[in-house]
Amino acid sequence: MLLPSISDAAQLKRLRADVPRWLPVASDIARAHGHDHARLVPFPAGTNLVVALGDELILKIFPSLLRGQFLSERTTLRLLAGRVDNVSTPELRHEGQRDGWSYLIMTRLDGVPASEVWGQMPEQTKQILLWQLGRLIAAVQRVPSGELLALGPRWRDFLQKQMAGCHARHQRLGLPAVLLAGLDDLLREASALLPDDPPPVILTGEYIPENFLVARDGDGWRVSGLFDFGDVMTGFGEYDLLGPSAFMAAGHPRRVRALFEGYGVAAADMDWQLKRRLMALLMLHQASDPVRHICIPDWPSKVRNFDELQRLIWPD
Repeated sequence: MLLPSISDAAQLKRLRADVPRWLPVASDIARAHGHDHARLVPFPAGTNLVVALGDELILKIFPSLLRGQFLSERTTLRLLAGRVDNVSTPELRHEGQRDGWSYLIMTRLDGVPASEVWGQMPEQTKQILLWQLGRLIAAVQRVPSGELLALGPRWRDFLQKQMAGCHARHQRLGLPAVLLAGLDDLLREASALLPDDPPPVILTGEYIPENFLVARDGDGWRVSGLFDFGDVMTGFGEYDLLGPSAFMAAGHPRRVRALFEGYGVAAADMDWQLKRRLMALLMLHQASDPVRHICIPDWPSKVRNFDELQRLIWPD
């Protein structure tokens, strides 16, 4: 019962799909921490090897090439524990090493992934949840960054790296030609608009429906849990408005307003400069893929430049 050495993401994906090959190791780890009789249920999605240990715990196993994700998740779990009002985060129970891999055992949160119910929710409920999500982002960003500052990357270095590879990335991912033609001009604007040394706050980069939980609240829903901190870094707070803007607000004016109100941005402050910063950050995000991630039907046919795309995503 050994975990193999993994050298790239493709090997990890194949191993994750080959559950019989790694599940006995997960069972052995569970037994080592006193969970001999837990029923193991693997999660098919995600990056690392993740399995439920009964109804109360989650085991997450990281290969050595993703050691940085292990450190980020472990540090963030410690920092957020009990410090985000009204929303639960997993409680870290155990950690360890196995065959060159790292693992964490954490509590399992109540609720269902927002991705499972978002599409069926009435419009008013979506606006309420976006307001709550904005409030959650602000609450997380008020927690001191602590040890995350030492893990890096520094915001300045992150921006420089993303700018250097931005044009090639979006050309590869099929950004419409009319936007690709204006991308370098947008990046030059970004150099002047985006702070390179802002007060560092905790950034998950992934406030999207797959990464937070919701629970019934009377006749409606509320945001109940937040998880998955492998890609956390520190930097400029507005960066974390991108996921909910693209995936959930999706150009609906009232949804956009609800998200920003929850975050603490007054209507008068939602000016062109703020939206331009967000437009630039959307192209620089480490998971940026506008063609697939902007959830506005047929949006490429509706814009001819970044000004129009900016107005489409964040309307007045």
